Amino acid sequence: MPSLAIIAVLVVYGIVLLAIGFWGSRGSGTVAGYYVAGKKLPSWVIALSSNTTGESAWLLLGLTGMGYLVGIHALWIVLGEVTGVALAWTLVGLRFKEYTDRYDSITVPDYLESRFHDTRHVIRLVSVVIIISMVTAYTAAQLTASGKAFGSFLGTSYEIGVLIGVGFILFYTIVGGFKAVAYNDLLHGILMFSGLLILPIVGIAAVGGWGELTTQLRIIDPYLLQPLGRPGWSVAGIVSAVGFMGIGLAFLGAPQLLTRFISARNRGEIVDGSVIAVVCIIVFDVGAVFTGMAGRVLFDGLADPETVLPTMSAELFPAVCTGIFLVIVLAAILSTVDSLLILASSALVRDVVQKVFNPDLTERQLSMLGRVTTAVIGIGALALALPEVRVVFWFVLFAWSGIASAFAPVVLCSLFWKGTTRAGATAGMVAGFTSTVLWVLFLKEGLYDLYEMIPGFATGFAVTIGVSLFTRPPDGAGEEMDEVQRSIGCE
Repeated sequence: MPSLAIIAVLVVYGIVLLAIGFWGSRGSGTVAGYYVAGKKLPSWVIALSSNTTGESAWLLLGLTGMGYLVGIHALWIVLGEVTGVALAWTLVGLRFKEYTDRYDSITVPDYLESRFHDTRHVIRLVSVVIIISMVTAYTAAQLTASGKAFGSFLGTSYEIGVLIGVGFILFYTIVGGFKAVAYNDLLHGILMFSGLLILPIVGIAAVGGWGELTTQLRIIDPYLLQPLGRPGWSVAGIVSAVGFMGIGLAFLGAPQLLTRFISARNRGEIVDGSVIAVVCIIVFDVGAVFTGMAGRVLFDGLADPETVLPTMSAELFPAVCTGIFLVIVLAAILSTVDSLLILASSALVRDVVQKVFNPDLTERQLSMLGRVTTAVIGIGALALALPEVRVVFWFVLFAWSGIASAFAPVVLCSLFWKGTTRAGATAGMVAGFTSTVLWVLFLKEGLYDLYEMIPGFATGFAVTIGVSLFTRPPDGAGEEMDEVQRSIGCE
């Protein structure tokens, strides 16, 4: 029987989410209002919203579980993500914001179509196929995490946990649109920051301090304290570290993260938000790894390492605090799923219905269609999540790499290289996405399990650049890039 205190915390949290959803519904009656909050969000909202969207249940269940399994070796993930976030906010954000404001873009396909003068909508339609396929898989993984979380904290069945999670998400996302998503993500970011600051400190103290933690980890498995883990300084160890660092590449161009730059009030908000984003990601990732390491000493032998955070919170804190940690796990899940649903909905409604097939629909009709589409996509992901319990860490990374390998190389080339062409961008998107999927299906196991983001990124860049060298860039693209650079003070 779950504690009444835990249930009470969960009920209060649900009421807050619903209230923010109703509040966010104001101003969501247009396409721009529903999908990018009217481009009026301040720095602290876009910074925390971006990080919580990028991290998801992968952080609280997956990365803590990885810290539990491999110890210090998991810190390569921290290095990769901190570097990726820092580069995204300092190099990509300002340029992308300037371009999207010029084009009045609402989605990343909007931007790419305008940047490459694609009057036939080829880039837009390719983008939609990639987004829908990866978002459905990504969302299903998050709902899987919801089932695990409720099972660990409340003892519910996996299926009931998934249904509760999707019920929360669909309501406030459908009602409030991106404004509700962003401000709920702000709340979630504060909760996640607090939890991942407190839990590792309490866990390490419960072990007996840092010295005792390292001593006990060495007794359990000395490789838990080796930077390259069990493989050591071998090809396998180096490949593993490079793959872990590669996880951070997605921050440079995943559409669900780039949308935060579009929604910013102005470029100044991106400058201010950069410091918040970097500090936040450091606390998130380091806290998750150290939580897993402390949990390995305290609860060695867990059947599922991805339950280490729920186990620690239940054993080390009173019931009310355990309820808060359940909310923190839900915060990580919801802050990603809501953004993914909005992304997929915008891909269908904005990029297909409005821009390709029926541009004469009113803003109100499109907004209502967006809500219906969000619900349908959420139910589709639910159908995938219910039959099978997956390992959240690796399943999320597959979806994360697929969407990032398709978009990030092309977006980076479009922002920094005048010679990028429409044909190059289209081919690069297809190649980056396809190579990621093929790597996982046929090559990964035989090549030291190299994380699919690395070959996906490399292929996306190579094909974008290679095809662009033999085709012609859009007229005026070079002059426009010079204007953008002057506008943001890069010349």
